[in-house]
Order: sequence, then structure tokens, then C-alpha cells
Amino acid sequence: MSKCEQCIVRQFSSLKALTKDELIKMADCKTSYTIKKGEPIFEEGETVNGVYCVKEGVCKMTKLSDNGKDQIVKLAKPGELLGQRSMISDEAANLSAIALEDMQVCFIPKSEIMGFFNENNQFSMNVMKTICEDLKESDIHMVDMAQKNVKQRLAETLLYLEENFGVNEDKSLKLQLSREELAGMIGTATESCIRLLSEFNKTGLIELTGKKITITDKSKLKRIS
Repeated sequence: MSKCEQCIVRQFSSLKALTKDELIKMADCKTSYTIKKGEPIFEEGETVNGVYCVKEGVCKMTKLSDNGKDQIVKLAKPGELLGQRSMISDEAANLSAIALEDMQVCFIPKSEIMGFFNENNQFSMNVMKTICEDLKESDIHMVDMAQKNVKQRLAETLLYLEENFGVNEDKSLKLQLSREELAGMIGTATESCIRLLSEFNKTGLIELTGKKITITDKSKLKRIS
């Protein structure tokens, strides 16, 4: 793992506001981890005494519902910080963070982060802006869940996956979610998600090849969403 001042992904998070001396100080106290696909970085209800910086890979942020199913609230990619809100509010984690692929993450202790928070105004403003953006996205997601039907939510999610995570050389979505995970993103049963994917495939909106999904008619998907 590279030193913090040499790490490119810090430019995509609140850490970009830290000075070189602060980054060197952070590098001396951070702990680097390799998280395997399917493993948790932390779980809902756990005390997270710091923040995790995603260096490589993608994880899902999930909330356990009353019926025992995981609702995917957000997908976090390289450069994002996990656990900021819990650290500042001094509460247990409200969500679980589970690796969707093999990941490299760095853990920075709360004592160090709060020191930067108190001493570097730009850093603290960046953290607060990020939390506000997350709350805004949460509001939009809540409205979508209430007002859009499952077909609309699936179309919107497929477009989101292509736009934010890209495609492979064969044009299939780079981030491969299981049907259960995709259902968890749109808030429906796995069987309903599979049925809708099959419908999208038959009408030429997407192409299914095993677990791979390729968007073949983006304009129609946009109209549906």
C-alpha cells in the first residue's frame, strides 16, 4: 500500500484538503486491510472507531429490514470514506459495508481524524459536505422507492451502474451484482427482479449472458426510468 501523500484516491474524498504534513501523519497511524469478496468491512450496530478509505474495489452499504432482508442503500467506490457519520455522531454504525469484490481499504483512527477535523477547516467542511450529499441522495432514493414502480427503479439502477462503474470490453456492466443484490437495490423480491430482467431482455433493452448484463437500448431505458 502506498503512502497517503502518494495515494491518488485521496483526491476523490475529504482527504484532499489535508496538508502534506497531515497526510504523512495519517500514513503513520493508518492500518491497511485486504477485504475479500463477500466479507464485511464493518457491520450494522458495530462501533467504528475511525473511518475507512476505499483504495480499491467496491462495497455495498446495506440496512437490515424487519423481514430479514438486506436493502442496499449505496455502493461505495475507490476514494470514498466509510463511517464518517457514525464517527462524528459517536453512534454505532447504521449500515453494514460488505465487499462486492476483493478490496483494499485503509483504516484511520478516530483520534487522528478528529484532530484534522478540529484543526483543518477545509477538511471539516469537506466532511460535512459529503454527509450532506449522502443525505440528499438518501432523500432522492426514498422518493424513488415511494413513487416509482419496480420496472422504473430497475431501469434507473442499470443506467446508474453503467454510468458510475463503467463497462467491460464486451460492453457488459463492469460491476457484476447477483440477482439478489440487484433486487436489494431496487427494493423487490429476487424473483420479481429476475422476471423483469427477462422482460427487458426479450424486448431488446438489455442482453443477458449468464450473470452478465449488457445495456443495448439506453434511450428506451431512460424513458422507462
